[in-house]
Amino acid sequence: MFNMNRKLAALEEAGKPIQVGVVGAGQMGRGMVTELVLIKGERPAICADINIDLAVHAFEYAGVTEDQIVKTTDPGTASDAIAKGKYVATNDSSLVTKVPEIDVVVDVTGVPDVGARIALDSIAAGKHIVMMNVESDVVIGPYLKKKADEAGVIYTGTSGDEPGTVMELYDFAEAMGFTVEVMGKGKNNRLDYECNPDTVLEEATRRKMSPRMLCAFKDGTKTMVEMTAMSNATGLVPDVIGGHGIACDVKGLNDMYMLKDKGGILNKHGVVEYVRGIAPGVFVTVSTDNQEIAYQMQYHSMGPGPLWTLYRPYHLCNLETPLTIGRAVIYHEPIIVPKNGLVSEVITVAKKDMKAGEKLDGIGGYTTYGSIDTHEHAKKAGYVPFGLINKNAVLKKDVKKGQLLTYDDVEIDTNTLIYKIRAEQDKIFG
Repeated sequence: MFNMNRKLAALEEAGKPIQVGVVGAGQMGRGMVTELVLIKGERPAICADINIDLAVHAFEYAGVTEDQIVKTTDPGTASDAIAKGKYVATNDSSLVTKVPEIDVVVDVTGVPDVGARIALDSIAAGKHIVMMNVESDVVIGPYLKKKADEAGVIYTGTSGDEPGTVMELYDFAEAMGFTVEVMGKGKNNRLDYECNPDTVLEEATRRKMSPRMLCAFKDGTKTMVEMTAMSNATGLVPDVIGGHGIACDVKGLNDMYMLKDKGGILNKHGVVEYVRGIAPGVFVTVSTDNQEIAYQMQYHSMGPGPLWTLYRPYHLCNLETPLTIGRAVIYHEPIIVPKNGLVSEVITVAKKDMKAGEKLDGIGGYTTYGSIDTHEHAKKAGYVPFGLINKNAVLKKDVKKGQLLTYDDVEIDTNTLIYKIRAEQDKIFG
């Protein structure tokens, strides 16, 4: 991100680093805290996790010594520690919004209902909120964006996550006058719709990951969530429910993403997609009506046209989030946010045959996974937004493996904060 290094260095030199509160000290949170300790101009003043030992370990990975870490749930004690240049570890996630010194809160929990509370509390406290919790954003992002605008703070997704990373490519292409026909990401896990935390346990342990997180990658839910965030930020839509998910290399996308009557796979352009074979990269496939620009693209070795693919071969997840934090504070700009209401929806699919009365369990679990559909069609069909599924959701009917679940099939837990916010959002945006 142009000039961010110098802007952050200036804050460091002035002794005014951006004070960050991080909620969630799993793999993503741990790496982010380490990065924030090491870089200039920002510091992870507070790290919160339900397991306080994980918060402490996040600081220790960056070389912070025990005498520099203060464990507390008291706002006054936390403020005193920050003033002395120390780091705060806590098991009370609300501490990050209660301490006035915190400028930006980063939610790395990945739990939709938890993310809803963290975001609302941050906005109410006048703090910028960076959502690595895309699972919340795709359910209630428009409402949270509206509340943040009203409060004069920034609500944003993050650089490093595929939606934020590919949004930079989208903006780059659009700024040059291209039409973005396809926007998407690679997928590096073989799809396994039947996987669960038990079947991935060995691999998750080896990779130091949460089994539920790895399961959400393998069953495709994370990919569907990320594509939905892309859609909601741009207006692009899935071509078909779940996307095509072709196996291809980057060069082949120019031909594969032609319309069907031109020999390609798409029914329409202006879509979000994922590709098996180009992970961990992101891409946009573009076109132009101007013959001179088309000639110039050929001259610059981008291919014969009429489609050309711009590709970034990496995304660094949590390690890039500090750039989003800096952009929110220094430039008062987001990286990626919903445009105006939902364009697409993550809908709920049964992982197996189940009987009426069985409980469901949400993301990365044993019973369901997420897919993508347009919001308009999902609403008309009555499909249940995946982010509303939790361990208290109960089947009202028998369902088959692969079935798209509707409100007629599931008794939703209506006591959650995210359900209540979604109801308010639906009144505003439809």
